[in-house]
Amino acid sequence: MKSHYRVVVIGGGVVGASVLYHLAKFGWDDVCLLERSILTAGSSWHAAGGIHALNADPNIAALQAYTIDLLPEIEKESGQSIGLHMTGGLTMAGTPDRWEWLQSAYRTFQSIGIEDCRLVTPEEAHELCPIMSPDGLLGGMWADREGYVDTTGTVQAYAIAAKKRGASVFEHTKVEALEQTKDGWRVITDKGVVTCEHVVNAGGLWAKQLGRMAGIELPVAPLKHHYLISDTIPQLEELDFEVPMTVDLEGFTYLRQDQKGVLLGIYEIDHEHWALDGAPWDYGMELFQEQTDRIENELILGFERYPALQEVGVKTWVNGAFTFSPDGNPLVGPVRGKPGYWCACAVMAGFLQGGGVGKSLAEWMIHGEPEADVFGMDVARYGKFAENRQFIRETTGQFYTRRFVMTYPNEQLPAGRPLKKASAYDAMSAAGARWGASYGLEMPLYFAPEGFEETPTLKRSNAFDLVAAECKATREAAGLLDISGFSRFEVSGPGAEAWLDRIMASKLPKPGRAKLAPMLSPTGKLKGDLTVFNWGDGTWWIMGSYYLREWHMRWFDDHMDDGVTVTDIADATVGFSVSGPNACKIMEAVTQDDIATLPFMGCGTFDIGMLRCKVGRLSVAGELGYEIHCSAAEHITLRETLLAAGAAHGIKEIGFNALLSLRLEKSFGIWSAEFTQGYTAAQTGMDRWIDWSKDFVGKAAAEAERAGSGPAQVLVTLEVDAKDADASGYEPIWRDGEKVGFVTSGGYGHTTGKSLAMGMVNQNCAAEGTELTMHVVGVERGATVIAASPYDPAGNAMRGT
Repeated sequence: MKSHYRVVVIGGGVVGASVLYHLAKFGWDDVCLLERSILTAGSSWHAAGGIHALNADPNIAALQAYTIDLLPEIEKESGQSIGLHMTGGLTMAGTPDRWEWLQSAYRTFQSIGIEDCRLVTPEEAHELCPIMSPDGLLGGMWADREGYVDTTGTVQAYAIAAKKRGASVFEHTKVEALEQTKDGWRVITDKGVVTCEHVVNAGGLWAKQLGRMAGIELPVAPLKHHYLISDTIPQLEELDFEVPMTVDLEGFTYLRQDQKGVLLGIYEIDHEHWALDGAPWDYGMELFQEQTDRIENELILGFERYPALQEVGVKTWVNGAFTFSPDGNPLVGPVRGKPGYWCACAVMAGFLQGGGVGKSLAEWMIHGEPEADVFGMDVARYGKFAENRQFIRETTGQFYTRRFVMTYPNEQLPAGRPLKKASAYDAMSAAGARWGASYGLEMPLYFAPEGFEETPTLKRSNAFDLVAAECKATREAAGLLDISGFSRFEVSGPGAEAWLDRIMASKLPKPGRAKLAPMLSPTGKLKGDLTVFNWGDGTWWIMGSYYLREWHMRWFDDHMDDGVTVTDIADATVGFSVSGPNACKIMEAVTQDDIATLPFMGCGTFDIGMLRCKVGRLSVAGELGYEIHCSAAEHITLRETLLAAGAAHGIKEIGFNALLSLRLEKSFGIWSAEFTQGYTAAQTGMDRWIDWSKDFVGKAAAEAERAGSGPAQVLVTLEVDAKDADASGYEPIWRDGEKVGFVTSGGYGHTTGKSLAMGMVNQNCAAEGTELTMHVVGVERGATVIAASPYDPAGNAMRGT
């Protein structure tokens, strides 16, 4: 072992080995992997090793597909057998809602490029998996690219292939401490000290301790997971093929063949955590005693679904620990404030996602950003709020328990809530607010009468009419929305203006004005759809999406200049927006200042009742509107002041469900839908805000795109021939049987009376009037490209003209 490496990867499971391999593959061969025991000692050795290309997040699905393609390559490159069995796979539904969801999911997978799947009847599924009883099943989905691998062989293959490319692997080398230096990290091991520029936490069950060595508290927790391996099943001996990977969603089980028996795995409702502060250092190749009482109900369902199991014994029980994050996705990427420290942990499905994780992290480290949009597994999707043990326990347990439980788009899950509440939370709850959560903060979705219960559904909710009333009030009078759930960053210092001018692609606003500002990466991809405020006193604000706070602060820190201070003030500064034709009258009633002369996209400081607030004249609803910002301690008073003044002008409290409808009617995009780090400004129309006369991060790439033939796909607005359901996102868009795009977001426009969607379509399908089709909850519907902003296309309402 040398005294210095460019990168030290800690952890010898499938993820650490994949990271090592990809670093070497992409040209960094001065890298090593340290494993405290032997390769696979942790979760990898006892994992079931299942692989499949399907995932609800299309970006993660793409990385899973990459892993599946990679596996035969590393087998060939290493010369190590990985025991790949590509059996195909079935996912079965046993309730009407689940079958409807599966039909919808099938279309989503088509949308994201997974073409090798099809819907099957229970009878067809039984032919594919003869040991499965079709009783009670309504249908299923078949996927060609599913199967399983030999887990130990796969880890060894990654490691051998990495070593052939110049990387080093050291087993029986325990990391005991990490020390940050001005040049990187000192890795103190029981075999000596190694220095490096970058250190990767691929510690799996020990990721928590490796985080704490660097002063980081990662939101990870191990849970116990059962599977059994049966004795030989005579029915399988008679078959001349392997039965497919099969998931029985209503039974909470997955199954694959194991020699002439089967492996039956269980995601039990009665979950059990283990070692919340990380596994003991001497743990590794052990298993827990099986807990059949805890998994009894799921076992009964499994044995009913596969009756052959009732006739044979259990050869092996496996009850081992796997590490989970609060949402079940990996934690990958650089950690803010810890230069050179990288996460590659909480990868629950390591043999399925490990290749994609390794590829993305290696690209990120070497090139500055991964090729794919990996926000769904970015460690920066969590903040300090997620460090709490109780939060981690509740959310990881909820994810595990609901692994095969259907979650509806309008369903609000309870774990880890309520955590953060705006000051007026209790008052809004008394007024009927129904809440969702974003980045730990409770945000109002809509207001309902006492006793109202929303029914989980894939279609239009029974809250439809309540949201319609909120939209109507906003369009005809005024809507009051709690905007505590926006991010706010204060930028100050002598270098503030020059720094903002460099990282924002737009022209900066003059004093007393605000401006929409795209922010780009060096490759021209979007890093934010932000609003910049120039308060005229040397301070500036950047406003954006609340849940991107850590993500954006990491970006700001990584691109910081001297003489600039950026402060996240989102929890200290909250507020309300007032939108609608009566908004100005309400504002005039609460201030003695001349607010009527504040121009569109203007901003300033005003006395609002007894409060001194920062006010911007803008509105995501597309109406005359004001965003009023106050301190957290003033939130209750601000609400009371605005409601009292608005009573004579028809003011009504609204939630973010109404805002979704209102913004769709204006063709206003939002982050994680129309805008992501996978898109460019030209694709999304954000290039209209770019100031091409100045230098800014990403200019060269943006100019190259501008000089070329343009993006292959562009953003359009569509009117959908929908009935009782609306598009939501990632539904495929078709033209004459050819897939030409996908939906980015959708919903019902209550003012226009139309089902609307926004979507990315091929350039030759973007003209107004183009007739297309799309699948909404699995049913094909007509769709027509319409002009942007179906409500008030001239923008007169927003400008108050």
